[in-house]
Amino acid sequence: MDTRSKLAVRISRALISVYDKDGVLEFARGLRDLGVELLSTGGTAKLLNENRIAVREISDYTGFPEILGGRVKSLHPKIHAGVLYRRESEEDQRTVAELGISPIDMVVVNLYPFEKATQESQDVAYAVENIDVGGPTMIRAAAKNYRDVAVIVDPKDYTTILAELRQGNGLMSNSTRLRLMLKAFERTAVYDAVISAFFARLAAATGVRKEWPSSERLALGFEKIRDLRYGENPHQMAAVYRDLAAAQGSCIADARIAAGEKELSYTNILDADAACALIKDLSEDSATIIIKHTNPCGAGKGASLVESCRKALATDPVSAFGGVYGFTRPVDIETAQLLADKFVELVVAPGYDPEALKLLGEKKNRRILDITQVLKSSAAQREKGLRRIQGGALYQDTDQMLYDKEKMRVVTKRKPTPDEEEALMFGWRIVRRVKSNAIVLSSNKQLIGVGAGQMSRVDSCRIALMKAGDAGLSVKGSVMASDAFLPFRDSADLMGKAGVTAIIQPGGSMRDSEVIRAADEYGMTMEFTGTRHFVH
Repeated sequence: MDTRSKLAVRISRALISVYDKDGVLEFARGLRDLGVELLSTGGTAKLLNENRIAVREISDYTGFPEILGGRVKSLHPKIHAGVLYRRESEEDQRTVAELGISPIDMVVVNLYPFEKATQESQDVAYAVENIDVGGPTMIRAAAKNYRDVAVIVDPKDYTTILAELRQGNGLMSNSTRLRLMLKAFERTAVYDAVISAFFARLAAATGVRKEWPSSERLALGFEKIRDLRYGENPHQMAAVYRDLAAAQGSCIADARIAAGEKELSYTNILDADAACALIKDLSEDSATIIIKHTNPCGAGKGASLVESCRKALATDPVSAFGGVYGFTRPVDIETAQLLADKFVELVVAPGYDPEALKLLGEKKNRRILDITQVLKSSAAQREKGLRRIQGGALYQDTDQMLYDKEKMRVVTKRKPTPDEEEALMFGWRIVRRVKSNAIVLSSNKQLIGVGAGQMSRVDSCRIALMKAGDAGLSVKGSVMASDAFLPFRDSADLMGKAGVTAIIQPGGSMRDSEVIRAADEYGMTMEFTGTRHFVH
């Protein structure tokens, strides 16, 4: 417990050294009006001097010039002792007095933009020069001594800090300093995480270190995009963050809101992200997908976008109510007219015709996202999946492999027809985005039935058949895709009796021979992919 928690500290001297100059002139001028002496490094000092704000350059104060092209500016004992010395320690007081060291009560620092620099260029030399050394050192020193020193790393805090100092005649509360200290350590932790992630990728690419097994310590750098109204349920608080090591603009929560006044919710973002994944899988076609609770409940391909949308809607009209609609092509007016009077929670697409956007945006609670940049930014990105467990986390590559051509083989007597092969590939793309145990029925143009998240695979088969029947869709001549192997022949028997003509599945069951025999008995064709696509 901090026994000095009710005390305030007077800010008499501040060190300002910022890369991001946004707001710094107004802040520095406000400090000077309060009688605060300013110290600064070359670039920031030059800006303040040009704007007639009295400032003393650090090199003048320390008697030591900036050297090595600016690599060494603030790394000097007179600076760090002024920040770190304990004001209540008599020994520290004697030391700084003997050495002529002045106390520094506030450190205002933001860092070289390593995150931005490495998104703009993968040049290693450029990345190295954008690793800030003096800045994090000063931030950590000031944060460590937060009971006597205020540390500011975010220009967004300037206004509130000035207001508190003005109200307290130069005094800053302990609670504010503690809050700023936490923010400072969070900033340096994320900064180091992004740097380590960049060079881990370099090490893996050059063979210096294998990517897997992954490193002994997992450091992740995320920056808050915004708070959310709530999480999955109203009693859960939530926020959404962007991965600073990922490609700029690749996060779905950063997608441009083209229309709609209502903010995206936690579940909206999850469903929109699921839609984006399937849009990328089907990007070669003019296709529509409908997402409900992260599962596809409708999907269609067509010569036109509106045709694909009609097919997607026909898959499961009941579940489509209030769903997220995703499109692989810019939305045209015909497609917008089809959706105009329907309850559509969210639309995601790589652009919109002006008339279509106007029509879709007439309902203010309907959110319209333009995911052009998201699709472009994440196209070649190899991401990792992180999932929290009690007291820890699971970490893995995201499932980006559709199939391995060398492992794929037809295992039945009959080979698939061209139409069946197209349908099998369509179903296989969809099933890997369905929660396990996952079964989908499809033609070569339309998703017909979905069985998701069941404890038994044969129950998922029954549900897929039931959903198709409820929608009035015939399964005769359709194909089945399964995200994992069929453990028994019961699923093949069920589908064969229903008129399904082809099955695609990973294979690998102890009873593969029984399943193949069942397929042959019904005259079905079956393809093994050798690749499993569990989604838990």
